[in-house]
Amino acid sequence: MLDLIILSLHFFICFLISIAIWCGPKDMESHTSSTGGAETEPDGLIFIGKEEDIKKSQRITAKINGREIVVFYHEGKFNALDSRCYHEGGPLCHGEIEDINGQACIVCPWHKFRITLETGEGLYEGINPLEPTPTPKWQSKGVKQRIHKVTIDNGNVYVSPPDLSVSFDSDYFADKYKNGGELAMGKQSHSEAAE
Repeated sequence: MLDLIILSLHFFICFLISIAIWCGPKDMESHTSSTGGAETEPDGLIFIGKEEDIKKSQRITAKINGREIVVFYHEGKFNALDSRCYHEGGPLCHGEIEDINGQACIVCPWHKFRITLETGEGLYEGINPLEPTPTPKWQSKGVKQRIHKVTIDNGNVYVSPPDLSVSFDSDYFADKYKNGGELAMGKQSHSEAAE
């Protein structure tokens, strides 16, 4: 019984440390207005930040109508997508970017899911067992993560509001975190870690 309590405490401490690491500062600035969201321009575009600032930090998060998005600057391009991974809501803003077959992909820090920055497509490495010599190849799971159109104008970075008439897998976690689900999600992760 004592071993079970010690093991549970160990998992709980590891969970708290991982939260501190994931939620701590990491080459990222957050931009929100005093109302808790990004500033909307008359043409409907949403101001995210200054181009030079985002180039320096390489990424920035913002809230659009309560929905958290992340804008990346990587290899001369700006890309924006929902900040929470389609798989289980991992914070993509803390993920590393890696190149897979010429495509820049964000790697979710929770479960290492790979998502292309440009299209939101989920990728996995699999084999075709029917091939004479099966070799692992990167394949598509389809578009899973909502992306957002980025516009640069006069040194400012803007994002178009999402078209919610089309749904994506990442919408579930975007809504969950938007509606104060962080505590519930944290409790879920904690209970999973204790098992």
